[in-house]
Amino acid sequence: MNLKPDEISGLIKDQIKNYRNEMEISDFGTVMQVGDGIARVYGLSHCMSGELLEFPNNVYGMALNLEEDNVGVVILGPYREIGEGDIVKPTGRVVEVPVGENMIGRVVDPLGHPIDGKGAIETGETRPIEYPAPGVLRRQPVKEPLQTGIKAIDSMIPIGKGQRELIIGDRQTGKTALAVDTILNQKGKDVICVYVAIGQKQSTVAQLVSTLEQKEAMNYTIVVSATASAVAPMQYIAPYAGCAMAEYFMYQGKHVLIIYDDLSKHAVAYRAMSLLLRRPPGREAFPGDVFYLHSRLLERAAKLSEELGGGSITALPIIETQANDISAYIPTNVISITDGQIFLETELFFAGQRPAINAGISVSRVGGSAQIKAMKRVSSKIKLMLAQYRELQNFSQFGSDIDADTKKRLDHGRILMEILKQGQYGPLDVADQVMIIYAASNGMLDDIPVTSVKEFERQFYVYMDDHYPEVKREIHTTGDFSEESEKLMRKGIEEFKKVGFING
Repeated sequence: MNLKPDEISGLIKDQIKNYRNEMEISDFGTVMQVGDGIARVYGLSHCMSGELLEFPNNVYGMALNLEEDNVGVVILGPYREIGEGDIVKPTGRVVEVPVGENMIGRVVDPLGHPIDGKGAIETGETRPIEYPAPGVLRRQPVKEPLQTGIKAIDSMIPIGKGQRELIIGDRQTGKTALAVDTILNQKGKDVICVYVAIGQKQSTVAQLVSTLEQKEAMNYTIVVSATASAVAPMQYIAPYAGCAMAEYFMYQGKHVLIIYDDLSKHAVAYRAMSLLLRRPPGREAFPGDVFYLHSRLLERAAKLSEELGGGSITALPIIETQANDISAYIPTNVISITDGQIFLETELFFAGQRPAINAGISVSRVGGSAQIKAMKRVSSKIKLMLAQYRELQNFSQFGSDIDADTKKRLDHGRILMEILKQGQYGPLDVADQVMIIYAASNGMLDDIPVTSVKEFERQFYVYMDDHYPEVKREIHTTGDFSEESEKLMRKGIEEFKKVGFING
């Protein structure tokens, strides 16, 4: 076929005019660069923030940086098997974890895979690790106590269902011990517990799981473990994964206690990821959004309204300080997010005061709303008495002559401090707490030598159970005690001091 030059140019012009670009950039991506647990991926034109991405060899990643010409992905697993040029597949969904009743009693990694050697977990449901916190109208006030079984906390710094109470202090001051005792005290109270271990040694987590199994607490507990050997992205998603597992039960109208141990290491893992993703560093090299990191996590703890079933998540985040410095960046961030803090002091710990709670700095912003009436009545004066004792103790160190009134107050303060001591793995029934605190705060134990107080306390519970069980029964059933019960309590204390107490 012979075409003239002007016909050829006409055809070309028509082709250009009617040209439609039907080629589309593929949804798949290609690895441009990989190292230190971070991959830069070209392509992925429809990628979402937080989307789960699939690499070769069954390795997954999470999209965090959506930039103009590439996607910054953190790799949730061994990144050494990934190389430049590898194909990255989008999954179309954000990172999710399996949730359900079958998770209870198991130890899992942050992606919900079992790591306890007990086989696969059959769950039919998943939840995204990031989920919006309930709005103001979907919540109700915190008014139901969550008993920790620890006298110093239940009397002075009460915790309610739906509260966020920070446990803060230097390393090796008993922060995890408080959390574990609180888990043990939920036995038979219809509360599901979730313990999230972030950046801890594997041996520490194994020991904790062993303790929970011995005390039969694993029957209502899920352990999410991202140990120190886990990559930073796994430590980063661990608390969100634990919270997603807890939310499943909360939205079914159940009560959940979740412990984040600890959020200092969580912030450090996020800082490592952010710096590798080339996000600009700010104060103490943390990125600017590190406050949002913990606020969006802790805001998910709530007491839901009755229309939504009235379920709750109570969060106990743990923060480790350096040299008792609670004015550092991460501690001040988390203090401002939570509804109070329990401050554990190194000096008190080494002085033998266990738990080493500093009653002056520690506070619960929910207060008496999270206490039964009986506890509210007996504990109202304790904080003031302890503050006076501490002041007098400091003053008396410099003077040799102490008047009788000051000596009496010092002796009373010592008895109170001794009563608030408590051994690990020994949470106490709330009625027993009420009776012993009533005796101590009313000066009924001031004539007992300080060295004999612990033995007195141990025998006193048995004596009251045997001779005046109605007092304990009334506190359990009504949450308060009548004038008649108060008389019986006083009578029991006086009788026991005279005839029952055997000072070993």
